[in-house]
Amino acid sequence: MEKCAVVLALSVWLLLGSSSAAALTFSSKLIHRFSDEAKVIWTARNGGSGNGVVSWPKRNSLEYLELLVGNDWKRQRMKVGSKNQLLFPSQGSQTLFFGNEFDWLHYTWIDIGTPNVSFLVALDAGSDLLWVPCDCIQCAPLSASYYNSLDKDLSEYTPSLSSSSRNLSCSHQLCESSSYCKGPNDPCPYIIEYDSVNTSSSGYLVEDKLHLKSFIDHAVESSVQASVIIGCGRKQSGGYLDGAAPDGLMGLGPGNVSVPSLLARAGLIQNSFSICLDETGSGRIYFGDKGVPSQQSTPFLPIGGNYETYFIRVEHLCVGNSCRNKTGFLALVDSGSSFTYLPPEIYDKVVLEFEKQVNARRISNQEDLWKYCYNVSSEEPLKIPGMRLKFAMNQSFEVHNHIYSYTETEGFTVFCLTLLRGEDEFGVIGQNFMTGHRIVFDRENMKLGWSHSNCQDISDKSGVHLAPPPGSGSPVPLPTNEQQRNNHTDAVAPAVANSTKPSSASPLQIPTLLCLFSSLLLLLLRILL
Repeated sequence: MEKCAVVLALSVWLLLGSSSAAALTFSSKLIHRFSDEAKVIWTARNGGSGNGVVSWPKRNSLEYLELLVGNDWKRQRMKVGSKNQLLFPSQGSQTLFFGNEFDWLHYTWIDIGTPNVSFLVALDAGSDLLWVPCDCIQCAPLSASYYNSLDKDLSEYTPSLSSSSRNLSCSHQLCESSSYCKGPNDPCPYIIEYDSVNTSSSGYLVEDKLHLKSFIDHAVESSVQASVIIGCGRKQSGGYLDGAAPDGLMGLGPGNVSVPSLLARAGLIQNSFSICLDETGSGRIYFGDKGVPSQQSTPFLPIGGNYETYFIRVEHLCVGNSCRNKTGFLALVDSGSSFTYLPPEIYDKVVLEFEKQVNARRISNQEDLWKYCYNVSSEEPLKIPGMRLKFAMNQSFEVHNHIYSYTETEGFTVFCLTLLRGEDEFGVIGQNFMTGHRIVFDRENMKLGWSHSNCQDISDKSGVHLAPPPGSGSPVPLPTNEQQRNNHTDAVAPAVANSTKPSSASPLQIPTLLCLFSSLLLLLLRILL
């Protein structure tokens, strides 16, 4: 910030001093952050009470120098941190898979609030809101004894027990259900209905801290507390009472309230994240991950002029070496969908081609879910045709997990094609097709990237763990209403903070704004002179 101010003052003096036509002189007084003048300003800002300046450092003391170094570190981290930093949940980047007990979805542990409370949330790129069971009226069972896969109870969130929790008011610009409010200061209600039959979550919105860890250059440097918007889910219905997301769901979509949007908007990460699901049922999630240079990619498509979901265009769905004509379709990339769905016309063509190439006897499956199942003797040579998705510019996505198999009787194996016939004109690429890939949702460049991966922990926990500098653990606030009004031109507009009054720009953004102002002023002077 100080460098920008010096450059501005010096450049203005040089420009005006070298021009005989100059009739104006600009000047700027620089005030050191720990000077007596700054102390007076801080005291006046706090109503003369002196709050915040009680421990004002003595000039050239050890505390004085430590604070200067600490502030330099924070400023430099904001300049380069979002370019290199990866964030992941404080309990680790690992995702978890429990099979049919939790509806074939992938989950991760997150910590919310002060003091922090742990939640096992499903990962859903097809929706935006992070919600958890909260002050429950109708929620799924949370006791570990109710489930076979858990060794500890699930949690219920109580905003009144978190010192960092605040209600999102009905007057806030993110409150989309304000028409149901009685007054502007009431908590903002929400209700989300999902594609699964009669499945929904409802309650009210709050702002609280999400606990994360940062990873830069092969070392976990510090913990980060990021302000996020959370749905206090008082009432769930449908699948959310029957095993899907009993402890909440993290929406990863491009909408204003999603966690990736909030983290990017606060300047903590690049506007991108990745999910990697391996063939053993584990995986990883990283916020800020742009993938590897060698990855393939395809652009996201706007629907109705807006990027509200992650839609892509598939040119062909190939079975074996056959890439039949007219097998292209629009597809929603959705980590919250367990399996992959095709438009009816495309599904019929694909399964017909699969039937031609497979060398096994089709059987009638007792479960209606899988229509194309086959019984194979262990003595028979097995030929299962592979699948791949072809995109524009000759980009290709190899599918590693389009088959589900199990042993029915000794010496015989049943395998089923895990493609489902959808009801819409677009398809859904679900978790089974994502398996074995590092899937990158690059929202900055509006494209989906992928590369084959075994989903190892890229943060390399065996590396050196650096201690954070003094004061680096301060929670990062959400952007304010004022910042939201100054929208970027990005296709995805991340979210804003819970603030009932417009407030000034975040201190973390002030250096950038000054530099921008300096550049614009210099350009104007050059034009005038």
